[in-house]
Amino acid sequence: MRMNALLVDARLTVTEHARRMIYTCFSLAELAEYKSLRLRQWAHMLGYRGHFSTKSRHYSIRLGDLRQARADYRAEHARLLSGLPSPAETVTVAEWRYAGSGLRHGEPFWAELARQRIAMARRIARERDKQIA
Repeated sequence: MRMNALLVDARLTVTEHARRMIYTCFSLAELAEYKSLRLRQWAHMLGYRGHFSTKSRHYSIRLGDLRQARADYRAEHARLLSGLPSPAETVTVAEWRYAGSGLRHGEPFWAELARQRIAMARRIARERDKQIA
């Protein structure tokens, strides 16, 4: 038994089964036929280099379901902190009414200002393109 294997036994607070698996990884890593497996580097995963959890929809819970549950919890928490009403208290009116057309209450001024700025930008771009050509 090497010193590293002794340190594994002494310092880890894991179950006896996990301790034996880690020790086995360290021990097998010393053998020439297992050098390519890099077991010492993967001892913390008990020698397994794949995904640590399942992604199967038939076994336990899917990771996407966990992410969705976390997102829902955070959204509810943020809603409570901001003082917004719950979705159950929110009333949705499914009725459309004609509210009018065109610009109202000072909007023509802002629309004309935007139109002038766009026209000026286009004019500047055309003049720049003429100078470059």
